Amino acid sequence: MSSGQPGRLGERALAASVPGGVIIASQTGSGVPVLILHGGPGLSDYTASLAAELDDAFRVIRFQQRGLGPSTTYGPFDIDRHVADAIAVLDAADADRAYVIGHSWGGHLAMHLAARHQDRVLGLVAVDPLGAVPDGGHSDLDRILAERVPPELAARAQELDQRAMAGEGTPEDALEGLAIVWPGYFSSPDKAPPMPPLSLSLECYTGTFASIHAHFERKTLERGLPSLKIPAVFLLGAASPIPPRHGVASAALIPGASHMIEDDCGHFLWLERPGSVRRALQSIRS
Repeated sequence: MSSGQPGRLGERALAASVPGGVIIASQTGSGVPVLILHGGPGLSDYTASLAAELDDAFRVIRFQQRGLGPSTTYGPFDIDRHVADAIAVLDAADADRAYVIGHSWGGHLAMHLAARHQDRVLGLVAVDPLGAVPDGGHSDLDRILAERVPPELAARAQELDQRAMAGEGTPEDALEGLAIVWPGYFSSPDKAPPMPPLSLSLECYTGTFASIHAHFERKTLERGLPSLKIPAVFLLGAASPIPPRHGVASAALIPGASHMIEDDCGHFLWLERPGSVRRALQSIRS
């Protein structure tokens, strides 16, 4: 499929066979492979705009994580399975090694991927991730988002999230809660872009968070990241609801890793500071 731009390859679909079905992925561009891991967990992929910033110079691979179609909707929903799915996508794309860019939960997943399979990772770009040191900034995230919306709306969002985590809500409830706090992810909530159309798997969301906290208790990343010998950079928003100190603490676990803090940016850095992710990637290219 043509992209309509000379020398720029358009989107090509691929499917990776995994337990429970397939993971559906796509590739755009050509050159050195870059694997993008979207956040959530349990959300639909929202990284097309990020891929578009990179695919004039890289072969960008992104995929819908398990839990939502068109990928398999079956579990298990845990760190081990998510890491294995990412490796299966690299295999299906014939990418022996790739730079890995992960955003939010995807940045946390990228750290697990690198810790287990650094032979497949050329370098790591963690974009405002859930951190490696418990609790990664999760409690700060909830608190700060609540502070950035009117109290009555914050209470409604908290109620909806608690119902979701208890398995009593619906995906629509959880997405309503996300829509309430969405502006708080940005440095200027009153100027936040509209929330894109999203889908959510509650089973994936709750199951994966249970796995995240189990690995926090086992100190998996705190023990594994110091053994990395790949370049890594953490791109952090100064005004993110995940305070930058969590990313800085995570970077400190990786020998030689650096961090970049962007002023006047929140959680979605490529939207508020176009080109920032590309610059971070370029900073670790050998």
